[in-house]
Amino acid sequence: MRHLLLAAAAAALLAAPAAAQQAVKPGVPSILQWSPEQQKAWYPAIETAYRVNTIKAGGKVHPLPKAAKQLPDALSDAYMAQNDVSGFLVIKDGKIVAERYGLDRKPQDRWTSFSVAKSVTSTLVGAAIADGKIKGEDALVTDYIPELKGSGYDGVTVRQLLMMSSGVKWNEDYTDPNSDVARAGTAIVEPGVNPLVSYMRKLPRANEPGTKFTYNTGETDLVGILVSNAVGKSLSAYASEKIWKPYGMERDAVWVTDLAGHERGGCCISMTLRDYGRLGQFILDGGKAAGKQVVPPEFVARATSPQIKNGAPERGYGYFWWMPVSGAFEGRGIFGQSVTVFPEDRIVIVLNAAWPEATKRERSMARTAFLNSVREAAKGL
Repeated sequence: MRHLLLAAAAAALLAAPAAAQQAVKPGVPSILQWSPEQQKAWYPAIETAYRVNTIKAGGKVHPLPKAAKQLPDALSDAYMAQNDVSGFLVIKDGKIVAERYGLDRKPQDRWTSFSVAKSVTSTLVGAAIADGKIKGEDALVTDYIPELKGSGYDGVTVRQLLMMSSGVKWNEDYTDPNSDVARAGTAIVEPGVNPLVSYMRKLPRANEPGTKFTYNTGETDLVGILVSNAVGKSLSAYASEKIWKPYGMERDAVWVTDLAGHERGGCCISMTLRDYGRLGQFILDGGKAAGKQVVPPEFVARATSPQIKNGAPERGYGYFWWMPVSGAFEGRGIFGQSVTVFPEDRIVIVLNAAWPEATKRERSMARTAFLNSVREAAKGL
């Protein structure tokens, strides 16, 4: 459990230093150091703090009708109050059975995702495979990021990156200012080369690719660069084309960029609470939008089922999705963000929050217990 929580906490650290240098106005601290007042002000409006690209929504909105029976507010009152929850949404069989807001948030307000963005990036890989832009999960990373040729990424496949098992040596210690996660991508050292790529191509190999799970936020950003290179457009434009417009997201989203102006594949998309729900529903529905298969069903199945053991008391790790023992698959972000899908029950649960700490064992345990109680209550409706 401790390994899992530390990994989750580190998920945004790669984004933090570079994003701080991309601040819209001077004096914006690292996102990990925001006060409760700054969290409340900037989580729903991150574009006022950091530079972003926009994911355009279309004109048609995917309906999320309200079910006749709703979960009682009493079920979530205590959890929301104790964990600074700004948004709580439950969808069952495509209908809303609970929708609540806190911290003065309104339904039209966005909220930043932290590492839930990783699950979006994984989904865009599947879309690029369907489009024939990526040859398949076994395609070589160096085919799409040629600057990595001759590095520890020689012979590494797209699938191995998605499983966080490239074998490249990586230090995700967020307490060490000299760790890879603290240093990667924070300076442009080779003009014309993304700063993250410049850093990562100098790293040595530690394990045989595909054999060991190593939580590596740098590689989630690398996957974002890989997708952009493959499809010939920005991640924001591609997410708009493949998810936001065809599935019917209700509002434009924004995505924090790195020093080179590239969206960070591992962090910080901001969207509305209902659009988080639509994201979960899109994956639950097998990657279909407007009657079209956007992501291959077999890719969705692998992405949301255990592909590698991750050293935590869970079923394993998929393609940037976590696999809790409850049978769900889950996108997670620090400070209390999650999109949890229970496929057997056709239930999607979204939580947005502003925890006072990035992660804490007691809070993670409380969230798990709360999610399980909500699931049981929703099954009974």
